[in-house]
Amino acid sequence: MVSDSARIADLPLEVLERILLILDPLDVASTAQVCRLFRGLVYSVSDEHFWRALYLAQSFDDPREAVTYLGDRRTNIKWREELQRIIRARTVVKDVTVCRPDERCQVLRTLLDMVTNVPPLPFPESEPTSRNVLWIQTLLQDGAFLDLESQSHEEEQLRARLHAWFGLTDRDALATQRVISRAYVYSQRNYRSSNSFGPFMRDGSGVVNWVHMQKLAHVFASALMEKDEDEGFGFEICSLNLAFCQAVIPPRLDLNRETDWAGVEGLWRISYCFMDHRELLIYNDLNLPEDEPLDPSIFEEGELQETFCTVDIFFRVINVEPDPDHPTRPKINYIGEMDGNFSVVGYVKLTPDDQIRWHFVAGNGDQPVWWGEAIVMGNIRSQFGVLGAWSTTLHDPQDPIGAWKCPLVDFSHQ
Repeated sequence: MVSDSARIADLPLEVLERILLILDPLDVASTAQVCRLFRGLVYSVSDEHFWRALYLAQSFDDPREAVTYLGDRRTNIKWREELQRIIRARTVVKDVTVCRPDERCQVLRTLLDMVTNVPPLPFPESEPTSRNVLWIQTLLQDGAFLDLESQSHEEEQLRARLHAWFGLTDRDALATQRVISRAYVYSQRNYRSSNSFGPFMRDGSGVVNWVHMQKLAHVFASALMEKDEDEGFGFEICSLNLAFCQAVIPPRLDLNRETDWAGVEGLWRISYCFMDHRELLIYNDLNLPEDEPLDPSIFEEGELQETFCTVDIFFRVINVEPDPDHPTRPKINYIGEMDGNFSVVGYVKLTPDDQIRWHFVAGNGDQPVWWGEAIVMGNIRSQFGVLGAWSTTLHDPQDPIGAWKCPLVDFSHQ
């Protein structure tokens, strides 16, 4: 017979802990306010054991099995701090009105950490396994949080990066949004020597401009979907979303010792889209102020359409050069050839903000004609691929501009 005075607090501490571990972390925090006993269980000096168990009880990847964007194993995991940040981010995404003005960027950084620190796949044909990715896809599925107006430059960049990685939202399908992205991508004013004629900041720093990258992703995915909508070909197939962001790192491959750490060598499928630049010339007035955008109304009549093309090129690494700022990620120089005539010469290196940058010049024989700049989307060696912009080596006002993407399609050389 149970005594009338029996209380839950009379249960063994091991049982109480197991009960707490099946609760949502928000409920755990509330329980810790009930009495000194529960507060001691949750926030004791040696609470890492409890918080590690609580973290691993959630629908997240085990961070001990994860690698960073650049393929390094995670160390010094702060279980309590990380879980509290994640749960706070979840709360804000579900109800942005509770977000404090000073924490908007922190929430975005937390969400980006969730998708840039995931377990690698052992082989290209492996099925995606990241629980973090599934959690983020579910949390952001309506796109509302990604489409919020940013209140600072930092927030704008963080949100644009998360949006570019996440993929298309319902709002992206609106004709008005596509017009805005097209006007950005195809404007000559967004390509200057100060940003290497690519998706970088215009201050010459070499730092990635994620607003530019998100516009490129929107234009490219929309063009591809439009091209293949009759065949039921969606953007998931062309690997422009989070499902393809996991790094592909075969067992026993140490990227810190691997010359081709970025996985350059192999057969790449280069897809690119552009518009007839002759139709755009009358709108690309380079005498307009630097911050004045291309008039979006030129795209609203539906007469200007992207041309979409695909070619396969085998890239081969020719050598590497030391990068003092990134000792374990040297600069990779590569070449490619198609049909014995068309050749590509380029390099892969890290940007000052530790993103993986691809650069190339290409043309027939010794006459380079084309210039490309791109950033790796997804984590290192992932099937998300490379996304960027291309133009000519002359960068004349009358020259075309377009978006390009290339996922690796033959991993046999890695």
